[in-house]
Amino acid sequence: MDAKTGLFYVFAALLLFAAFKVITARNPVHAALYLVLAFFQAAAIWILLKAEFLAIALVLVYVGAVMVLFLFVVMMLDINLDGVRQGFWRHFPLAGTVGAIIALEMSYVLMGGFREPPKSVTVIGQTGAQVSNTKELGKVLYSEYLYPLEIAAVILLVAIIAAIALTLRERKDSKSQNPSEQVRVKRADRVALVKMKPVLTEVTNTVSQEKKV
Repeated sequence: MDAKTGLFYVFAALLLFAAFKVITARNPVHAALYLVLAFFQAAAIWILLKAEFLAIALVLVYVGAVMVLFLFVVMMLDINLDGVRQGFWRHFPLAGTVGAIIALEMSYVLMGGFREPPKSVTVIGQTGAQVSNTKELGKVLYSEYLYPLEIAAVILLVAIIAAIALTLRERKDSKSQNPSEQVRVKRADRVALVKMKPVLTEVTNTVSQEKKV
């Protein structure tokens, strides 16, 4: 066994352990952190397969953005864990059956792929040279799949605008703020200094009477 094979087994074992802890952890924050660990192990396996673009995309997009958002949402929401666990064992047989079927299907597909002999890849005009898969992926993405890429970009742009519009809309059951008014705010608008005459309280009167006695 060479070093690459050993690293693959180590990363795969850690990935399976992290994935198991994601679905068995009682604390949702711990489950999200284990999912981050699973993403890192998957990225390491992709690096071993010389797919560095997919690895860095997984770390930047999912770990750096999506999972951070999940952690903020989970920590900000008041989740009733007892209510979430209700009905778990009632639905466990059906969920276990579906999971076993999916696992068998994936095993059948993966074992079939492992049994096939590796196909030789020939790059025209680059015989014996190292080929960057990121460069080749960029060429294919911006040539053959240019229109689907532009459509996906437009859909994401519309989704961003819709999210901003839904966040800034005013409703009766929610509190909204005007950013322009917050920027132009002055100290006199927030703090008011009021002059008040000194007033003798009952405690002060009682103390003065005791001194006289």
